[in-house]
Amino acid sequence: MHKGQTHKGIRKRMRLTRRGKVVRSRAGGGHLLSGKSGQRKRRLRRKAVVSQGQVKTYRRLISG
Repeated sequence: MHKGQTHKGIRKRMRLTRRGKVVRSRAGGGHLLSGKSGQRKRRLRRKAVVSQGQVKTYRRLISG
């Protein structure tokens, strides 16, 4: 049977919490920050939890 392989791109961008949630960074915080408000930039620094419909797919890609 095929051994599942870790998707290295997903592995670098997302991680699993101890409870099994998939956590990712938010998009839009890389550049062009002068036009964004401070509140929006603070929000972009926080991690986001992947939506429930995608958790199974990403968990399989992360763990291999």
